[in-house]
Amino acid sequence: MATSLLQSIDESTQLAGHNRLALLLFRLVGTQIFGINVFKVQEVIPCPQLTPFPGAHPVICGVAAIRGKTIPIIDMSRAIGVDEPAGTPGRYLIVAEFNRTVQGFRVHAVDRIIHVDVSEVRTPPREGAEDSYLTAVTRQGDSLIEIIDVERVLADVVGGPTGVSALVRDQAPTRSGTPHRVLVADDSRVARTQIAGTLEELGVEAILVNDGRQALRMLQSMAENGPINEQLLMVISDIEMPDMDGYRLTTEIRRDPRLADLYVMLHTSLSGVFNNAMVEQVGANRFIPKFNADELAMGVVSRLNAVH
Repeated sequence: MATSLLQSIDESTQLAGHNRLALLLFRLVGTQIFGINVFKVQEVIPCPQLTPFPGAHPVICGVAAIRGKTIPIIDMSRAIGVDEPAGTPGRYLIVAEFNRTVQGFRVHAVDRIIHVDVSEVRTPPREGAEDSYLTAVTRQGDSLIEIIDVERVLADVVGGPTGVSALVRDQAPTRSGTPHRVLVADDSRVARTQIAGTLEELGVEAILVNDGRQALRMLQSMAENGPINEQLLMVISDIEMPDMDGYRLTTEIRRDPRLADLYVMLHTSLSGVFNNAMVEQVGANRFIPKFNADELAMGVVSRLNAVH
């Protein structure tokens, strides 16, 4: 199973940039099917024997040596609050890289990889709820697929990022007539909160939306009221989002003469090497990997200084 899955993962990464999403499906206890973006998955293996990690967060069930690295193993059932009968630990590990860290997610069963059009991915009914671990939902036949907000899981386990350092904050120019407003598109509530907090430390107002489609509609509406660059400093967009991803959003911005000169920064936990190529292809101005408050802040400060 592992070999065929890895081959499918390699093939599926080629879908990125085409408004399509490849999901690795897995199950916890029960019949509900969950999904995780294939592009973040390094491998799927039977769960090895774990070494206890005293003092770790309760959802960390131990550490394991994977390809010469010792990585934390997160029990996905515990992490998202799924009741798990005693004595039924997950049998597989999904080894994935998110936000510059590698970790394993212990699950009960790994199903298959599916390819879906992003337009068929929707925000969950309870999107925005404080206790929601879902970032999106989609369907495969009669089955509902719940896509996990891994950034929320990791934020709960390792804690939130530190704020902007004084050294970076002091580089922000003083406020002038320049539009100090940024449109932020991200389907993760945790990510939106992190970005908004960073912008606030720089004295920049954040306008928050959940996906690329909402962002594009808002931009088009704003453009009816005058030049967009007089209203917005820039757009900061995630790449993986329901309905319309960040690549397609950037492409649509460049196609609209009223929006074509708008500064676009793509901000995502996906591979930096791949995204540097895609940034140029779709016409984005910059790519910054998630999440480091100082790096994001420096990207915004650079834009602020450019327009002063």
